[in-house]
Amino acid sequence: MIDCDGFRSNVGIILCNSDRQLFWGKRIGQDAWQFPQGGIRQDETPEQALFRELHEETGLLPDHVRVLGVTRHWLRYRLPPRMVRRQNQPVCVGQKQRWFLLQMVGSDADFQLDAVPPQEFEAWRWIDYWRPVHEVVYFKRNVYRRALCELVPLMFPELAQDRRIVNPAACKAGQ
Repeated sequence: MIDCDGFRSNVGIILCNSDRQLFWGKRIGQDAWQFPQGGIRQDETPEQALFRELHEETGLLPDHVRVLGVTRHWLRYRLPPRMVRRQNQPVCVGQKQRWFLLQMVGSDADFQLDAVPPQEFEAWRWIDYWRPVHEVVYFKRNVYRRALCELVPLMFPELAQDRRIVNPAACKAGQ
């Protein structure tokens, strides 16, 4: 679904393990890493899209995760002009995303990146919380930063009073 401003509705998935590391997927055939994400179909709620996309991209089922939270608002990013497909109607200029934070309750053996074709990721790993902000493709960095900043108190509740952790300078940039 593309809204009247040209943004496609989408869900983003931040999946953490018991060591509070995040799932980081390598896109198939590319040297690009990102969180799972995908479009919301017209007949879906964001929550339904979350579980569909989680299964399609990682092979995980709802029983393998627990939802910890979701961003309060849509977070948007624009595609670089060279990536906008102007021949498509309606024209999509970017994504608007609701980001979900999930806790893995299954095991690493539950991942099946090839469960649903076409396969999105060819590899994955667990990484530190703030690393994606620096490694994701440049035009998604602000959205990743905003989602991680908003959801960090759910991952690190014991640090909620420490503004250096919950609201680092990186969180102020772009907000």
